[in-house]
Amino acid sequence: MKGSNSGMPLDIDNDRTERSGAGSDLITGAISVAAILMFVGTGSSVLSKTLRHYLEGAAPADRTLVIALLLNVALILFGWRRHRGLSNEVRIRAAAEERAQMLASRDPLTGFLNRRSLAEEGAAMFVRGQKRRKAMAMMIIDLDHFKTVNDMHGHAVGDALLRAAAGEIAGAMPPIALTARLGGDEFACAFLFDPQHPDLIERIAEKLVAQMAQPFEAEGLRLHVSCSVGIARSDFDCQSVDSLMRSADIAMYVAKKSGRNRYAWFDHSMERELQTRNELENGLRTAIPRGEIVPYFEQQVDLQTGKLIGFEVLARWEHPTRGLISPELFIPIAEETGLIAEMSLSLMHQAFNAARDWDSSLSLSVNISPIQLRDAWLAQKIIKVLTETRFPASRLEIEITESSLFDNLSLAQSIVGSLKNQGVRLALDDFGTGYSSLAHLRALPFDRIKIDKSFVISLNESADSAAIVNAIVSLGESLNLPITAEGVEDEAIAARLKALGCAKAQGWHYGKPLSVSGARRLLAERRLLVQAPVEPVVTDAFEQPAIIQDQRLAR
Repeated sequence: MKGSNSGMPLDIDNDRTERSGAGSDLITGAISVAAILMFVGTGSSVLSKTLRHYLEGAAPADRTLVIALLLNVALILFGWRRHRGLSNEVRIRAAAEERAQMLASRDPLTGFLNRRSLAEEGAAMFVRGQKRRKAMAMMIIDLDHFKTVNDMHGHAVGDALLRAAAGEIAGAMPPIALTARLGGDEFACAFLFDPQHPDLIERIAEKLVAQMAQPFEAEGLRLHVSCSVGIARSDFDCQSVDSLMRSADIAMYVAKKSGRNRYAWFDHSMERELQTRNELENGLRTAIPRGEIVPYFEQQVDLQTGKLIGFEVLARWEHPTRGLISPELFIPIAEETGLIAEMSLSLMHQAFNAARDWDSSLSLSVNISPIQLRDAWLAQKIIKVLTETRFPASRLEIEITESSLFDNLSLAQSIVGSLKNQGVRLALDDFGTGYSSLAHLRALPFDRIKIDKSFVISLNESADSAAIVNAIVSLGESLNLPITAEGVEDEAIAARLKALGCAKAQGWHYGKPLSVSGARRLLAERRLLVQAPVEPVVTDAFEQPAIIQDQRLAR
């Protein structure tokens, strides 16, 4: 109510000002017209008499008429200046209104339509298409890796890149197309096409993806991005522009999840998958505190002796109604929603508690997500779990992937250094699938290399895979780093790895991952359970975050 009342006097004042201005304009106009009429009526006689007086010495004109004439001239000049001022004011107001309208409908950075204007003009295009028996195509375009560029080089470079990308998008579209910036690095384009020739849309999408993958020059820098494009068409069960945009957005999400730098057509299976994903996400938020995410244990075997020497801890979701859910379904969701850290620590707590009375020769390997390596307190959180569960740090092996080192290598070094100082070992997971592997081996004090299962599975079928595995084993020997092979599924692969000198292996050849109770039964059969756990000695590591603790990386 207070805001409403405070606004009313302003409106009244504005109305009064406008009425006052209009009234003064009318008065000025009336005076100017009267002055002109008086000048026409008296000016000629007064001027002629005045000129004869000065030139011929005739009697002067009446003094009053001369003064009236001068006043007429002054009033005419005043009216002319006022007219010119009003004309300028009209032009300024028109330009301001035009600019205000443009700002309300356009994105100021790129000049594209904004989201609201796209909805309005898109609705009109949708109707035109129906009348002309044309279909409407909608493309949602998202730049890949734009955030990295923006974070590394600043907003000025990011804005320059967005303007350059907008130019490429506009250039790839048909002449009569709507182009809009929806916000951030997301764009939308819409145009009409002949439903009998959808290949036109694919040509446009292919051209756009190819163009956006080329380097951009912005602010003197050479920048590399790409784009993910989702496409939907109005003649496939889209009854409005809103539903068309939503369908294209779902398709864009699928394109991004499929590897980026590509386009994808919308189909209804995507919508069902999205609904399933949303259900999993909602369920995951309550599953972790309820203890539904539980550890399973995959056996790790010494290839030379065949002896069980440890387990890799894997996540499984024991859903109350859907049963056991694969980690391939919920781990990506946990990473995207930021739940991965809470889940990982919960799994460690359960696994360490379960393994306290296992034989001291058995180790546990735990995967760390790239998201977790952004947390400067990660080392302290892991050591806290070790302390609470009284699990020896020397029996824990942390696995990180090469890709996780790209974001912040110095922070990763600090985290690893804190863990190594407590006796935790470090393994480089999925070796051979990332970039600059040798550089990463030098950057961090790894204790082990794990060969990605994609090479191991095809070891006896692909000469390339065999050569890669052989090279990695030789590299490990030269660096004194033992090798673990993932994905061992039969005896032939195990024998080949043993002959190559691989130290450790894991995979379904040695059994499927086991629940806590299943692992205990296996260990009981092999007499690998002890009566009392060994008390670990863990020093206090909770005073400072990893990034400002001892930076030395102990091997």
